[in-house]
Amino acid sequence: MIYKSGMLLFALSLLFPIIGTAQAERNISLGEAVELSLKNSKQIKMNQAKVQEATAMLHEAKDNRLPDMSISASYLRLTQPTVDLKVKLGSSSSSGETKSSSPKVEQASYGLVNVSMPLFAGNRINNGIQSAKYLEQAARLDADKNREDVVQNTIAAYSNLYKARVAVELVKENLKESRQRVSDFNNLERNGLMARNDLLKVQLQEDNVELSLLDAENNWKITNINMNLLLGLPENVILVPDTNSFSATADLGTLIDWEDKALLNRKDALAWNYREKAANASIAATKAEYYPSLALTGGYIAADVPNLITLTNALNVGIGVKYSPSTLWKTGAKVNNATAKLEEARISQAMLNDNIRLQINQSYQNYVLSLKKIEVYNKAVEQAQENYRIVKNKYNNSLATTTDLLDADVAQLQAKLNYSFAKSDAMVAYNNLLQTAGLLNIKIK
Repeated sequence: MIYKSGMLLFALSLLFPIIGTAQAERNISLGEAVELSLKNSKQIKMNQAKVQEATAMLHEAKDNRLPDMSISASYLRLTQPTVDLKVKLGSSSSSGETKSSSPKVEQASYGLVNVSMPLFAGNRINNGIQSAKYLEQAARLDADKNREDVVQNTIAAYSNLYKARVAVELVKENLKESRQRVSDFNNLERNGLMARNDLLKVQLQEDNVELSLLDAENNWKITNINMNLLLGLPENVILVPDTNSFSATADLGTLIDWEDKALLNRKDALAWNYREKAANASIAATKAEYYPSLALTGGYIAADVPNLITLTNALNVGIGVKYSPSTLWKTGAKVNNATAKLEEARISQAMLNDNIRLQINQSYQNYVLSLKKIEVYNKAVEQAQENYRIVKNKYNNSLATTTDLLDADVAQLQAKLNYSFAKSDAMVAYNNLLQTAGLLNIKIK
């Protein structure tokens, strides 16, 4: 009685974790996984910060068109200065004579307000704004490119989750069949209808399948935790992928079409194009230093020197010209530096275009290979199932050995795993082709 109670408690202890796990399960589609990963990705948040930085630099460049204004004021305590006025001040004496005297000055205060509105700076301001605009566009395209990377990483992680779960399910199914086979062989051996050696073979295979199940479950748990961290979900949530997400698409097209799409839509290629435009604008802005600057100026002056002068309502308006002859020998190096950056941008873009063609070829061939693998593994499943059926019939008629039966069973399991994995790999390969062509964001929406 105590033994039965202990077995019951043991069975319940195994049952409760299963129930708890089932309650924590969550069905998740590929689109939902991508949405969550984009929402919680730190890389996306970093990209947003870089775009905001580029936008702020654009606003800073535009602010250069606004007038500059400065206000200053001072209060001074003075020693006994010698004041020599060109206009002599006089005072009348009792005798009627006028005497000249110097005023006693001990303090002074003044205030200045200056306003300068740029009128011409060799087009430096406009070119600076254009350069900032192009760099902002490049930052946005870089953000879109990184967004595609996050999406593709999510798809790959989702595929790994699917493969891990399928592996557990198929191995569990195979383990169930192995246990039934062991039970059948055990009855036959007990009744003297089977050799002990054959029973040991099926028992050994059962042990091997159990070990395979342990490995598959461990891999599934690790993959599930990795997916939860990627999506910003609690680690104890059991994610159940949607098998409909892994239907292979037949939108293959020609390799040349994919190359043309990539060169037209790749965000990093477009970003380098804007960087080249920004470099051209930067050269023009640097050359503007050869020219003088012209500005509309205005100001207001107020001063008070007790016993000497009080100045108010002193308004001034004029045009100011600023030119530094040293720019004739200093600006050349700056122009050469800007020109070198332009050449660097052009070479980088050319190298990227070559790399894009290589990536498209690799992704295209990988996708073609994945589609062919699906066809081959689909036939392999049919052949493995038929082979197992034939070998089992032979075994039942004593025309095949136990080893032949077990080998056919293993081949059948491996064929099923290969076919399931091939469908998942084909989906990942197709989305990788889309990413390489710069179309992943368009398709995922």
